[in-house]
Amino acid sequence: MQSEKTMSVFTIFISYAHKDEHLLDELVKHLVSLSRSGLVSQWWDRNISAGSERSDQIDEHLREASIILLLVSPDFVNSEYCYSLELKIAMERHEKDSARVIPIILRPVIWQGLLFERLQVACQSPSGRI
Repeated sequence: MQSEKTMSVFTIFISYAHKDEHLLDELVKHLVSLSRSGLVSQWWDRNISAGSERSDQIDEHLREASIILLLVSPDFVNSEYCYSLELKIAMERHEKDSARVIPIILRPVIWQGLLFERLQVACQSPSGRI
């Protein structure tokens, strides 16, 4: 009898500033093959359907994600919603070891001294690819 491999589906929450939406689009293109393979599902606020409570949807997906990607830029740091709400919850979950938080530096920004400063960051390459 052949045993089936059990495959985990990682749920990804993407936190970003709306001014960086074009870079979010690039990242999502790179995640498509993982999504099609059934390895990940990703969610960001553009997936909120009409008539849904925006903050409830964001909170629900942020608290359920196994991976939280922070798309960090000056606009992310300046966004009260991204920095004070989403990042705070993400780091609380990271501290409890209930989610992996991965900061991705999209554009030059001073990130030392911020809530995620002790985490290893990923940086966008000079070619514009993450």
